[in-house]
Amino acid sequence: MKKVAFKTLGCRVNLYETDALASRFKAAGYEIADGDNAADVFVVNTCTVTNTSDQKCRQAIHQIRRKHPEALIAVTGCMVNHRKEELLQSGIVDFVIDNERKAALFDIIDEHFKTGHSDPEGYDRDLFSYHPAFDTFHTRSLIKIHDGCNNFCSYCIIPMVRGRSTSRPAVDIYNNVREVVAHGFKEIVLTGVNMGRYQYESTDFEQLVENILDIDGDFRVRVSSIEPDQFSDRFLQLFQHEKLAPHMHICLQSGSDDTLKRMHRFYSVAQFRDMCQRIKAFRPDFNLTTDIIVGFPGETNQTFNESCDFAKEIGFSHIHTFKYSMRTGTKAAVMPNQVPEKVKTERSGIMRQISLENKIKYFESMQGQTQRMLIERIDSKGVARGYGENYIPVILSNCDAEKNTFINIKLGEILHRDNEEKMLFDCKPTN
Repeated sequence: MKKVAFKTLGCRVNLYETDALASRFKAAGYEIADGDNAADVFVVNTCTVTNTSDQKCRQAIHQIRRKHPEALIAVTGCMVNHRKEELLQSGIVDFVIDNERKAALFDIIDEHFKTGHSDPEGYDRDLFSYHPAFDTFHTRSLIKIHDGCNNFCSYCIIPMVRGRSTSRPAVDIYNNVREVVAHGFKEIVLTGVNMGRYQYESTDFEQLVENILDIDGDFRVRVSSIEPDQFSDRFLQLFQHEKLAPHMHICLQSGSDDTLKRMHRFYSVAQFRDMCQRIKAFRPDFNLTTDIIVGFPGETNQTFNESCDFAKEIGFSHIHTFKYSMRTGTKAAVMPNQVPEKVKTERSGIMRQISLENKIKYFESMQGQTQRMLIERIDSKGVARGYGENYIPVILSNCDAEKNTFINIKLGEILHRDNEEKMLFDCKPTN
C-alpha cells in the first residue's frame, strides 16, 4: 500500500481540492499519511497570492525534500501557474501540475506507480472534475462552485494564475451536496474564487443557494469569502432560512474611496456601508468579517485612518489584515509612493487591535443567546469544540453528545478576551 501526504497552503478553494484529491487516493487503496511522517509521495498544493505565500511554499518543498529524500514530490496550485519554470528547474520536485490539471493529479501519480512514467501535460484541462470528498481533513465539507476572476484588481495576480471567471454546472453542485450529505457531513461551505459572479446558464448565485437550501437533509450551508456585490433583498431574505448560516466574510480591502479607486475595486465606501446596513436590517445578529490591506501604494495617514474608522463603524467581528505585498506583473507593483515596510507593520498592528476590540463588542452582544453548535471534536476530558451558526467558536464541557452532531447551546462566558485567535464562548446545553 502506497502512502500519500498532503501540504495545503492558501485559500478554501485549495482546501476543497486537497480534500477531494485525498478522498480519491483513499478510495483507490492508498494510505493517507500525516504530513510530518514518511510517505511515498507528498502533494504540495501551493498559493502565490503574496511574496510571503511563495516563500512559505518554497520552504515547505525544501523541508519535505530534506526530511524525505527518496519520496516523490508533486507540486500543484497557483504557484505552479505563476512560477512553473522555476519549479521545473529547481531539481527537487518530481511533478509540476498546473491548476487546470490538478483534478487529474491522482491519475498522474497512480500512472507513475503502475508504469514508471507519467506526463502531466498529457492530461486534459478541467477545473471541476473532482470526485466528491467522503473522508476529509475537515468536519465541514467544502463545495467548489466557481473558479477564476475577471476583476483584475491592481494588486492581485489571481486572474493570471486561476484564469477567467468560470462557473461549475449547477446540477454537478447539487449532486455534490447530496453526496457529501449522504456521507454524513453536517455543514456545507460554498467556495470559489469569486462566487458572487456565479452564473451557469440561467442559474445565478442567488438561485443556486436557494436550490441548495431546498435539498433534503439535516445540514447547514455557509458562504465562505465573497466579493461585495450588491446583494439583492431576495438573496438577503435567504438568511432567514434555518439552513443558511448568518455569516459572510465580505472582502472590503480598504475603507478609503481614494485607495479603493487605486486598487481598481468596483464599489465605494458608501455602497459597502449600504450593503452592510441592509444585511443587518434582515438579521441584526449577522456576523460580518472581512479582509483589509494596509500599506497599499499611496496610502497616507489620512486614508489609513479612514479605513480604521470604517472598520470600527461596521463592527466587523474579525478583520483578516494583510500587509500589501508587491506582485510583479500587477499595476500596483509600479505605482509610486510605495509604503515602507515599517509603516505597514505599524498599521497592521493598529488594524489588528481594532479587530480584537470589534470581536469583543460583537461577542458581548451575543452573550446569553442560543446557538446551534456543530460539534467538531471532543477531547479526552469530554470537552467539545465547534461553531454556532453565526461562526462563533464555542466549547462545551462534559459533553455527552457525539462528534459531527448538532446541539443547542447557550452562549456563556467569553474566554481569552486578550487574544483574538483564541477567543471563544464557554457554553451550556439548552433543552
